[in-house]
Amino acid sequence: AGGCGRRGEPGDTNSTRPGMECPARQTASRTSCSRKRAFQIAKSFLPILEWLPNYRVKEWLISDIISGLSTGLVATLQGLAYALLVAVPVGYGLYSAFFPILTYFFLGTSRHISVGPFPVVSLMVGSVVLSMAPDENFLIEGSNATGINGTGALIDTESRDAERVLIASTLTFLVGILQVIFGVLQIGFIVRYLADPLVGGFTTAAAFQVLVSQLKIVLNVSTKNYNGVLSIIYTLVETFEKIGTTNIADLIAGLLTIFVCMVVKEINDRFKHKIPIPIPIEVIVTIVATGISYAADLEKKYNAGIVKSIPRGFLPPAPPNVSLFSQMIAASFSIAIVAYAIAVSVGKVYATKYDYAIDGNQEFIAFGLSNIFSGAFSCFVATTALSRTAVQESTGGKTQVAGIISAGIVLISIVALGKLLEPLQKSVLAAVVIANLKGMFMQVFDVPRLWRQNKVDAMIWVFTCIASIILGLDLGLLAGLLFGLLTVVLRVIEPEGVKILKFSSPIFYANIDGLKSSLKSTVGFDAVKVYNKRLKALRKIQKLIKKGKLKATKNGIISEPGINNEAFETDEEPEDNQDLQVPTKEVEIQVDWNSELPVKVNIPKVPIHSLILDFGAVTFLDIVAVRSIKTIIKEFERIDVRVYFASYQDNLISQLERGAFFDDTVRKDIFFLTVHDAVLYIRNQMTYSDNQDPIFEKVRISSSTFPFLPSSSTHT
Repeated sequence: AGGCGRRGEPGDTNSTRPGMECPARQTASRTSCSRKRAFQIAKSFLPILEWLPNYRVKEWLISDIISGLSTGLVATLQGLAYALLVAVPVGYGLYSAFFPILTYFFLGTSRHISVGPFPVVSLMVGSVVLSMAPDENFLIEGSNATGINGTGALIDTESRDAERVLIASTLTFLVGILQVIFGVLQIGFIVRYLADPLVGGFTTAAAFQVLVSQLKIVLNVSTKNYNGVLSIIYTLVETFEKIGTTNIADLIAGLLTIFVCMVVKEINDRFKHKIPIPIPIEVIVTIVATGISYAADLEKKYNAGIVKSIPRGFLPPAPPNVSLFSQMIAASFSIAIVAYAIAVSVGKVYATKYDYAIDGNQEFIAFGLSNIFSGAFSCFVATTALSRTAVQESTGGKTQVAGIISAGIVLISIVALGKLLEPLQKSVLAAVVIANLKGMFMQVFDVPRLWRQNKVDAMIWVFTCIASIILGLDLGLLAGLLFGLLTVVLRVIEPEGVKILKFSSPIFYANIDGLKSSLKSTVGFDAVKVYNKRLKALRKIQKLIKKGKLKATKNGIISEPGINNEAFETDEEPEDNQDLQVPTKEVEIQVDWNSELPVKVNIPKVPIHSLILDFGAVTFLDIVAVRSIKTIIKEFERIDVRVYFASYQDNLISQLERGAFFDDTVRKDIFFLTVHDAVLYIRNQMTYSDNQDPIFEKVRISSSTFPFLPSSSTHT
């Protein structure tokens, strides 16, 4: 009952008229379509619906469990250590290593990154916290004082810490809101403006800032909390002025931790192919140091600075202090971008390695909602850390199941094991942070290489690094970004008829479409469409010449006098596929494709004659990229736009040779050491051409030419 019968069948009460579709079938089709569409939308917002149903339990679960256990131990320790950078009690670092993972598990598109604190971002959050809640705001008199600042004045540490936690969580909440807005507005492309030299200089400066901030903890020297311009210089000066008050027990523990961690990390790197699981040296050192501190009672006997108190369990969720938003909006913007850029950069490394895609806009939303959620639980801003992610991947992690298991380990630490770490010296945590900065400091050796390859990029690196050290991370990043954009303007003053496109990353199968898209937007036309439209115009011209409505002469195409010119036929007019004939005598004509033509074919204008691809930052090309770029060259060549390459790295030519890039038409003489060299060559070529003939494309209209033209069914 209520079903649809067969069409037009006699005696069938439910039959439909011929040509009519059954309403029930129509409704079912629409319902099925809408359900499928809804599921696709759900999967785009919840990527877990994409990968979890395909989870290979037998192959992946054991690996994810092992990886989660190892990563959870490292995340626990790093959470405690990075809380020192934020200037909040270390226990809140455990919260920050736990809550963000819960939401990213459902929303993130990376299967391998370990979500949580990162030293650079933590330091940026800490600079805001210290500027808005300095010790000077909590100076008190009387017996209620619980701490002493660098000047010897008494401070209420309990009130101070509570205020700093509120500021950090409010900032995290605001950063999350901005990241969600960026994701919804589809502006994940903004990270492209953070070029590799700029990021390298910024992170190296941040590593130096982290080192200085942790140095006073290793020495256990009390100083004022400086913030803003030249703050790092003031901190260094005061630290060395008071170096005589160094606590020897903390200094020895810190130096031993740095030495042991760096040695074992070097062993892990050199023998990573022989060691199935990296040695978790930070965890081992922490356990040993905690045991020694507890057994020797270092706090009472040597006045060592220890963690002292780690709260057990969770705090109830609390709303942010919205009234603080106006004071932290500028800093939150830069933190949101830097945190996103770090996470996406690390995520793309492993996405490329394991052949899956990262959705940049969804990552904005994932981290945004993670920060909003975790901000309600007194956390600070989450991103990822390369060292922690490397542990998760190298120990066999396959999916974010490893991440959720690592969160379980942190949960155990919060609920039960946190109290066991209370005797741990803060200098050991600071030393762990310093030991993990090695990779960022090693970026200094990129400068000589950059100088040899591209002096302007080297200048961007150095300028951003120095500016971030002197001005602070927020202003330094802004100064570096403006300087980078200024150098682009100064070194890319495009001559008329020349377009320059710089692509600032390796080119491979996953981003070659991005190169093609950037190319079209830069030049302002589609080379394939231009070529097909020109062929269509030539077919129409040929047909009109045959009808006698046009004449082909040496100097161009003219209409017969006294004849009503019907050449202006619409672009949509159907064309026949008959074999077109032209006069037997060959006539060479000149066609200026940018002028008015006697046929109504909408041919896009081509305002350039040369295209320069600046490959100074391209370190790698796979075979897909090589073939695609060769196709791009030929597409532009056939519409008379010459393609040149500039600022290429040393290994690029060999990669192109292996990919069979060069042939009779694509030669090595289109490669130049700098963009300036390519522009000078183009100018010389144009000067020579101007002295010869006008720059027109010569088209030979003859019976021997037109057989190659596609039929009217060619798609444009």
